[in-house]
Amino acid sequence: MKAQLVSDKELIRKYLDGNQIGLEKLIHRHKNRVFAYILMIVKDKQLADDIFQDTFIKVINTMRAGSYKEEGKFVQWVMRIAHNLIIDYFRKAKRIPVIDNNSDEFDIFDTIKFQDASVEDKLIKEQIHEDVRNLIEFLPAEQKEVLFMRHYFEMSFKDIAEQTDVSINTALGRMRYALINLRKLIEEKEIILSQ
Repeated sequence: MKAQLVSDKELIRKYLDGNQIGLEKLIHRHKNRVFAYILMIVKDKQLADDIFQDTFIKVINTMRAGSYKEEGKFVQWVMRIAHNLIIDYFRKAKRIPVIDNNSDEFDIFDTIKFQDASVEDKLIKEQIHEDVRNLIEFLPAEQKEVLFMRHYFEMSFKDIAEQTDVSINTALGRMRYALINLRKLIEEKEIILSQ
């Protein structure tokens, strides 16, 4: 049997049974897609390398701990891990204060926010985001993928089409159906998405 014909599921099973080559083949099979995805978002090769390595470290640790659940395609699971690590990186980067030293005049008041959102506003906003993320999980995989790429990664439909190997019209159609299905879910579950 040729190596190309072995499914991801079979390679995962081999790795979990102690065959390291199963993992090597999985990484080799998906590394270009995962790395290209990370690089397209972070736009920095060194940072993309770091996040790529962190992604597969997390994949290996999760599989070794026996926490991997076969709930869909392996590559989609890996992409979700990469996505979460990218978000974590940007969240941490936002917390680091940056001072622009290009101008001679520095005014500390330019860097201070005068009004932060109240705790209640933050909690409501977090709950709304959590509700939306939970609803997105009910969407078919293709619609979910396009929705994440468009809204969370702010990718163009051209980039989404290239990344998912479909036409732009297909990517647009998936997005349209994702939004229609989200509206139906919001009505069915009677969720309020406003502050």
